[in-house]
Amino acid sequence: MAISKIIYISDRKGETSGHHFQEVFDYIRKDEKTQNKVMVGAVNCLPDFALSQMKQTKQNFGKTEGRQAYHLIISFNEGETTAETAFEIVGKFVEMYLGARYEAVYSVHDDTDHIHGHILFNSVSFIDGKKFRYKKGDWEKDIFPLVNELCEEHGLKTLELDSKENRKRYREWNEYRDGKFVWNTMIRRDVDACILQSDSFEEFQQMMIDKGYEFKYGKHIAVKLPGMERVRRLYKLGDNYSEERIRVRIENETIRSFTRKPVIAQPRIVGIRYRRFKRAKLSGLQKKYFAKLYRLGKLKKRPYSKAWQYREDIKKMHQLQQQYLFLARNKIHTKEEMMLLWEKLSITRKKSSNERRKVYRERYPFKELFVKLEQLEQLKECEECYREGDDFFKDEHEEYQLLENEIKEEGYTIKEVIELKKHFDKAIADAKIREKEIYKEFRLADSIVKDIEREIRQKENEIKQQTESKNKSQELSEQPPIW
Repeated sequence: MAISKIIYISDRKGETSGHHFQEVFDYIRKDEKTQNKVMVGAVNCLPDFALSQMKQTKQNFGKTEGRQAYHLIISFNEGETTAETAFEIVGKFVEMYLGARYEAVYSVHDDTDHIHGHILFNSVSFIDGKKFRYKKGDWEKDIFPLVNELCEEHGLKTLELDSKENRKRYREWNEYRDGKFVWNTMIRRDVDACILQSDSFEEFQQMMIDKGYEFKYGKHIAVKLPGMERVRRLYKLGDNYSEERIRVRIENETIRSFTRKPVIAQPRIVGIRYRRFKRAKLSGLQKKYFAKLYRLGKLKKRPYSKAWQYREDIKKMHQLQQQYLFLARNKIHTKEEMMLLWEKLSITRKKSSNERRKVYRERYPFKELFVKLEQLEQLKECEECYREGDDFFKDEHEEYQLLENEIKEEGYTIKEVIELKKHFDKAIADAKIREKEIYKEFRLADSIVKDIEREIRQKENEIKQQTESKNKSQELSEQPPIW
């Protein structure tokens, strides 16, 4: 069962033209996500030079502004399919949906529990320079049925568009893409806070502007914050957020009137027995990371509506949390222990990578057999119809028999080839999971080691500067006075 989503790519404010385009292009082709670019393909361009070819097409037709490209994602359920099958489905989709007019590069990422495909295609046609137009309803009319058709061809489950569950899932994803799940909550909190502190509607507007909001006036008032792609109409936030209601609330709501509801039930003392546990002591190295994490935790005290400004700090906080948990989990107390663990993980990582390559090498001699097996699967329905007496499928029947005989000549039955393919698919999946887990641990260890090395260099530089400063002072003191 595959779920498809489409996102448009435009230039962000404050960035050079094509920067966002480049980011997505680099991301979908990452080595660690695509088996070192084995799972990367393209239509009407070369995978490695797709970006420059797309940009050249835009320049040829003088259409370098506006939407640069479209990013389409097709994701599959956990354990539903293999990376190879997903790559085939995504490739067929690109050829059928875009192949006649647009340049596209696509890939399959198998580094998560859910295998998924990425498609990045030019917004400008290389045929006539016309821009791709994505209209409301195109997903239901064109994209959704085609994905379902390809899934059905490969024996995967399909989605029913009319089911309430899938319509809700699609609507929720659209809201996630537009940022409504975050922005609406933030805007409501700021509006509520400004209403309580304002004596007039004009004062309310000025307070919102001071918080970074831009106002757009029309039939309904709309606001926008830095980082938002679209304006948000206030009346859509709820019944209490239309202009009329805000004016009434400013008159009736104040900080003094904003009190907590009285406690009805009288509090009572409840006695409980508990066992006291000693808190585990932190080592020096663990304390250092915990202290960094604590300092970054002060972000919670900053204005909620300006969280977008601290994106990098928040990312750093999550990284420090992972590093701290890593040290505690592996009981690392000294820098020496950290270096030993890093070396051990480095060796283990290479071994896991070699194990995965070994499975691929063992699988390679059977590649032709697996191709024939796949062709047999495609002809299976035709063969069944022929056996039931439909002579229309005689050519397909002959091709089926030919493939069946070729497999037998190799010394295998069809059942044995199926079991063999399952064995290698499972072995590859297990090897990837092990490699992913080890790589995650190694990456954390590597980041901590780099921090340690950076601190050592800083201390050495400080000592060097202090020594140089001390030597200069001595030289000056030893010089004879000038009379």
